[in-house]
Amino acid sequence: MIRQAKGKTPRRPPLKKPSNNQKDPVGVYCRVRPLGTEDEECCIEVISKTTIQLHAPDGLKANRNGEFKETQYSFKKVFGIKTTQRELYEDVAKPLVEDLIHCKNGLLFTYGVTGSGKTHTMTGSPGQGGLLPRSLDMIFNSISPYQAKRYVFKPDDKNGMEVQNQVDALLDRQKRDSQTNVPKTPTTRRIDPEFADMISPEEAFRADGVDEDSSYSVFVSYIEIYNNYIYDLLEETPFDPIKPKWNGVGTPLRNNTEFIPPQSKLLREDQNHNMYVAGCTEVEVKSTEEAFEVFWRGQKKRRIANTQLNRESSRSHSVFIIKLAQAPLDADGDNVLQDKNQVNVSQLCLVDLAGSERTSRTRAEGSRLREAGNINQSLMTLRTCIEVLRENQMCGTNKMVPYRDSKVTHLFKNYFDGEGKVRMVVCVNPKADDYEETLLVMRFAEMTQEVEVARPVDRPICGFAAGRRQRNQVFKEELTRRLEERGGPVNGESTTLSQLLLSFPSLPPCEIGGPNDDITLPRLIEALEKRHKIRQMMVDEYNKTANMLKSMLQEQDGNLVAKENFISEQHGRLGEKDKMIQNQKNEIDRLEKKSKMLEYKIDILQKTSNIHEEDKRTLQHELESREQRLQRELSDKRRMESRMQGIVCDTKLKWEKECERRVNAKQLEMQNKLWVKDEKLKQLKAIVTEGKSENRQPQRPSREKDKVPPKRSASPTPVPTVPPVRPLHRRSHSAGGERWVDHKPTTNVDLDTLMQPNLPNAIKVTAASEKALSKCDKYVLTHQEVASDGEIQTKLIKGEVFKTRGGGQSVQFTDIETLKQESPVSASRKRRSSESGPSHEGERMDGDWTDVETRCSVAVEMRAGSNLGPGYQHHGYPKRKKP
Repeated sequence: MIRQAKGKTPRRPPLKKPSNNQKDPVGVYCRVRPLGTEDEECCIEVISKTTIQLHAPDGLKANRNGEFKETQYSFKKVFGIKTTQRELYEDVAKPLVEDLIHCKNGLLFTYGVTGSGKTHTMTGSPGQGGLLPRSLDMIFNSISPYQAKRYVFKPDDKNGMEVQNQVDALLDRQKRDSQTNVPKTPTTRRIDPEFADMISPEEAFRADGVDEDSSYSVFVSYIEIYNNYIYDLLEETPFDPIKPKWNGVGTPLRNNTEFIPPQSKLLREDQNHNMYVAGCTEVEVKSTEEAFEVFWRGQKKRRIANTQLNRESSRSHSVFIIKLAQAPLDADGDNVLQDKNQVNVSQLCLVDLAGSERTSRTRAEGSRLREAGNINQSLMTLRTCIEVLRENQMCGTNKMVPYRDSKVTHLFKNYFDGEGKVRMVVCVNPKADDYEETLLVMRFAEMTQEVEVARPVDRPICGFAAGRRQRNQVFKEELTRRLEERGGPVNGESTTLSQLLLSFPSLPPCEIGGPNDDITLPRLIEALEKRHKIRQMMVDEYNKTANMLKSMLQEQDGNLVAKENFISEQHGRLGEKDKMIQNQKNEIDRLEKKSKMLEYKIDILQKTSNIHEEDKRTLQHELESREQRLQRELSDKRRMESRMQGIVCDTKLKWEKECERRVNAKQLEMQNKLWVKDEKLKQLKAIVTEGKSENRQPQRPSREKDKVPPKRSASPTPVPTVPPVRPLHRRSHSAGGERWVDHKPTTNVDLDTLMQPNLPNAIKVTAASEKALSKCDKYVLTHQEVASDGEIQTKLIKGEVFKTRGGGQSVQFTDIETLKQESPVSASRKRRSSESGPSHEGERMDGDWTDVETRCSVAVEMRAGSNLGPGYQHHGYPKRKKP
């Protein structure tokens, strides 16, 4: 057992605590106190026995634009303003006291805003006792016939109880009695008038099912939690006669004694992992009045501390702890069983929490403000613990509950872990000023109801037969009766002997008449002999009865020894069974641990398998995606190849046509150059041989419009043997039988020139359209622009129409023709200035034949072969070189 306990963490319960899967929700009750005045505004309405409704005050609605709506909150039971203290106790605290007597713990605390009636609910007033005095009264009414003598139970300072023998208990009682007789300590036990007549006899309660074979003792302790420090309100302050009685600080106490501030206590954990206050005073009480006196003594000390330390009592938590120690009687039913393991200690904690209100409402400053902040922090920790417990139970999480953040939650953490019932009384004030604080209290109460606490289990005390006390009492009475019957001859005559004595004559007179009186003495001797015989008969009967009683006692001793042997034998068997059960429990624990480990491994393997399956699905999906992408890339590649093949074919055809056009243009250009040279030679020959005048101009061929130049051929034209006739104007390609699209924008200007493009069977449009292009195989665009000399020149941009793969039309430009006007004056002027200038090397001076008429007769031809498209060049004049 010890080795197993070492292997467990401190947070887990020990092995001896049986587990219980049954859980009960925290019982939350609501009590509404009456209003202070009848004309005061109310914000709470009791709808039913379990529901109340909150509605915001009118002023708050006006400030919030009516956003607050009426809200309803449900409780286990709602107590209205007409509820009596007895009705409240019967529903709330009575079940907890019954559980206390049956070895079960309980926690009851009041929660609410300051001034909501928490202290009145817990303590009460004369004639209207609260939950605390009624609980004490019910406890003593139930166990008073079965209480043990004082000091039979003694606290061990480790949250446990020890059982003392009769001698030690007697010594402790004598020591207490001797200390009580000291003059400085008052001997009278006067009940304070504030607690007098709190509970009327007709309102008293008594618990049912009290174990008569057990002995009980009640211990009480009273602590205060202030600023997250724990103080013992029942601790006796030692008096030092040497120390000065009062130092002038604060208010002097009774008898001019000095006030000594209390020392804070620490929280400890016992061997059962239950929390307790180390060094806390536990007073054994034997009656309700004595318990009231102890409680009132703590209240007085609390008031004195509040007065001396300048603090409010509503800003601290008060905890009154009632411990009930019970142990079974021995087999004879006379004394308490001297076995510490058989002692059960149950406790009931009655907690009056501090007021839950905002620091802004307290109007506190300085230390008071810090005090209010600490109180609110402890209440906030309580709310946080409740929230985490609810989340763990509802969502299946395993978050750590922050019990250690506050002394209140740390002290009562065992109750929320399943050490007893937990109940809360929410006290509310219906006045409108407390609406916002009451709303927060309602939300906390609603959340608390959703927390479930494990139901405490019953604790068996021992294996003795029930009714030992009653049987022992009956045995004592019967023994006394029999002893009185059997012991009659010793103390007096029995019925039979009395009858015999009455049948005998009485003693004769004993007076002797004289010396010769022989009658009186013999008569007296005879009477005495008879009496001696009777006495002898009585002695014989007494001896007979004594022997009979002795034999009966011996028989009883034999039976008792046999029973003790039987009991010891049964104890031995029971120990063996316990060992077997413990071994089986250990085996079950081992198998459960093994099962949990296997389940954990199975979960890990299942998770690993799921991960691998997910990876497999992911990889398969990725593989399919890549295959689809590869198929798309292959199809795109095939489409691109087919497209590129079409583009290559189109480009090849295009360049073949372009090369053919350039070759034809080059041949025509060479023919024109050859014609120019021939003309120049003819002019020179005419000048030299014939000696004609200088004004003779060379004869040029006619420039009639109807003269048709030789049509271009795709094949290179052979050089003629005869001098070629120089054409004055090269006609456009539109002279053939092709059908043209004549595109003339509306922005073009009519120049009234002699040379105009003539396109027969042409479709004239102002904007290119697919419909027009589909009917023709040639396209020409008439474009006008301003030349460098300021004149307007007209460009005819020609192209061929092709059908696209998609069924549309495409235009590929192949040639540009330029029509330009020049002023003769400006041209002569330019020529003369050029003739007067210096001649450059390689520049030919031919002004004698390049006058206006000659230059006008020279056609403007294009030069093909440019990389940027068809170009053009003026062939009538050689290019001038830059100086």
